[in-house]
Formats: sequence, structure tokens, C-alpha cells
Amino acid sequence: MRPLPRRIPVLAASVLAAVLVTTGCSELQEVSQGIDKAQECVQATGIVTETVSKVSGLLNDPAAMEQALNEGGAKLGDLADKAANTSLKEAAEGVSNTLEGINVTDANSAVDAAQKVATDSARWVQQLTEACG
Repeated sequence: MRPLPRRIPVLAASVLAAVLVTTGCSELQEVSQGIDKAQECVQATGIVTETVSKVSGLLNDPAAMEQALNEGGAKLGDLADKAANTSLKEAAEGVSNTLEGINVTDANSAVDAAQKVATDSARWVQQLTEACG
């Protein structure tokens, strides 16, 4: 029986080390992606909450309300562009488009917009939360 060449144990050890490193890195990457997704979800719902809060205080300033709606929509749009999760991306884009589509031109449309945002915000947060699940 011939003894094993020295290279075989070294090669086997190298392959085993590579497998362990690769497996460990992929698990670490999965954890990192899970954390990123959770952060994106918290950010998305926070943007909606922040926008609703701003809008509710701007009933007497239609121009500022329009700006707050557009800013909230733009923030969600930016988040959607960066989101790795397709469901969150689609939900954030939908809410973003809705916010940016609300037109506030005078006091009456400001009241209507505030009512719409107050009524629909719970549904928007639920959509974003479900997309994260």
C-alpha cells in the first residue's frame, strides 16, 4: 500500500476551509439582508407616519401641505428604488404614487387631502407591513 502524497491532506483541508468560510459567509449575508429588510420596513412605515403628522398640522397652509405630501411620496419612492424586497418595493411605490397624486390647491382641497391621508394611512401602513412579512 502506497502512502498518500502530502498534497492530498493539504488539499482536503483547503477545500474544507473554503466550504466552511463560504457557508458562514452566506449565513452572515442572509442575516444582514434580514436586518436591511427590517430597517427598510421600519423606515417605510415611519415615512407614512411622519407625512400624516405633517399634513394634519397644515390645514391652513395648502402649499405647505402639497409640499409635505410630495416630500413624503418622494421619500417612499427613494426607499422603493433601494429596496431589495420586491413586495416592499411595490407597496412603497404604490403609496408613494398615491401621496404624490394628491393635489392641494386651496383650503377645500387641503381639508379633503387631510381627510384622505388620515383615513388611508392605516391601510398604507398595513400594506407596507404585510409586504415586509
